[in-house]
Amino acid sequence: MPSRLLLLTNIVSLNVIVALSGSPRSFAVEQPPDVPAWLRTHIGEAEGQIAHVVLERARALYSQKVSEGAVKNPCYFAMDATRPGVFGRRFYVICEADRSFRAISAGHGNGRNLKGIANFANGIRCAKNFSNAMDSKLTAGGAYVTEETRTSFKGYYRDSAGKYVAFSRSFVQFDGKGDTANARPRAIGGHPAVSLRGVCLRKDPDSPYANQDGYVPFGQLVNYTGGRSNGCTTWSPSDAEQIISMLKDKPTTLYIYPESTDIDAVAQAVRVRRSPSRAALYWNASCLKEIRSPKFWPKETLEPILAQYKKDHPTPPPRPAPICKRP
Repeated sequence: MPSRLLLLTNIVSLNVIVALSGSPRSFAVEQPPDVPAWLRTHIGEAEGQIAHVVLERARALYSQKVSEGAVKNPCYFAMDATRPGVFGRRFYVICEADRSFRAISAGHGNGRNLKGIANFANGIRCAKNFSNAMDSKLTAGGAYVTEETRTSFKGYYRDSAGKYVAFSRSFVQFDGKGDTANARPRAIGGHPAVSLRGVCLRKDPDSPYANQDGYVPFGQLVNYTGGRSNGCTTWSPSDAEQIISMLKDKPTTLYIYPESTDIDAVAQAVRVRRSPSRAALYWNASCLKEIRSPKFWPKETLEPILAQYKKDHPTPPPRPAPICKRP
């Protein structure tokens, strides 16, 4: 049997012990073979490496979905949302058949600050708050499978040479289970970390994107690679292009760490002044020092708060974009 198929076929079952509030709990999962030697060299907590627990769970999820016939892509993804963002590399593209491992930048959910009610906003560098609640704009860790890719026109911008360029952005939809089961209604997926800001309407009747009055949206292209997002996974434009091309007609798995149980367990360890590592728990040490303690906001708790806030602070009716002052 070709070596590139070994990971897909040689699957064994075992129990994985997961720490929950300081007490271990075991559950059965499909576990892939032992980590090959070349991949073990990438395990660690230094920049560009992947923590052991993140890799272990990502491989288990991938092997499970391969055995179910749900994915056939030779590569799989993982993300460690406990690591620093901005210039830190916390998203992993792993292709074991080709002995390929890449660590790249990715954004995390920025959350919201409902002043006087609840503050679950995250900083640019480290994430403290996580949730699977609708409208929370937060990341939810757990198991995902990539699905369809949709590309939509966003508007025009002026490039460095002064030329007007049409900007379209692709979005990869994720589907999940458990805490991540509502990924589709939450519109959670992956896309380039670029958007148009300060949009106005520019007269351009010859554009294929012009509206009935001959106007097109025009704005400033902003790149927010590695920073915060609305809960989606974001990549640099160049990385996104490569990742999205890998997924064409070939869905794969994405495992995002930490899950709600990990967050609760680390928070409990911090409360009793116990080192997470001594409790067999993992969190990036630099970010844990910065945030002090993480928090998971379950949708059952946060969604009623968000619904009441929306009722008390109704969104004003949308206004059309203004006409651009310059042609």
